[in-house]
Amino acid sequence: MISDRYTAEPWLRGTLTEIPIVPRAVLHSLDLAREDVVLWCGELSDGELNARPADIAPVAFHIRHVVRSIDRLLTYAEGFPLSPAQISAMKTELDPDAVHDSLFQEFNEGIERAASKVRLIGSGSLEEPRKVGEKELPTTVGGLLIHVAEHTQRHVGQAITTAKLVIAPRNSSILEGSSR
Repeated sequence: MISDRYTAEPWLRGTLTEIPIVPRAVLHSLDLAREDVVLWCGELSDGELNARPADIAPVAFHIRHVVRSIDRLLTYAEGFPLSPAQISAMKTELDPDAVHDSLFQEFNEGIERAASKVRLIGSGSLEEPRKVGEKELPTTVGGLLIHVAEHTQRHVGQAITTAKLVIAPRNSSILEGSSR
């Protein structure tokens, strides 16, 4: 049974009504991401966070990628280029050395920083042009915010699916043990 707190997703809870709709939707997406990552991935061991079933990206990659990509996207939304530190961090997202507590600390702190930045973006700036990446592809502040929300949900879904694959052997050994 799903817990009562999941009877309504953040966007249906009537919260953050003082915030304009687009930033509010992003904040609700960040809230949902935090809840889902903790619910589905929070109990995984270090080994399970780094596991690569069928050679797919590990849960740890998706958790790192969520907060680090949000940071990069919001940097573009603020009108700045990426820093060398952001580029360097991006190159380590797939490293197989995640440790549960530090990974979740990075995740939680990253979500908090992102929420603070999103709260500062006014609805009047959504149409302001921005450039993304080395090729300086055109977008807007609003386009970047929307991408933060949908990209975050995509990777949270991948983290959940991977987590389910990683813990499947646990469940099958429990089932095998109960059939005897």
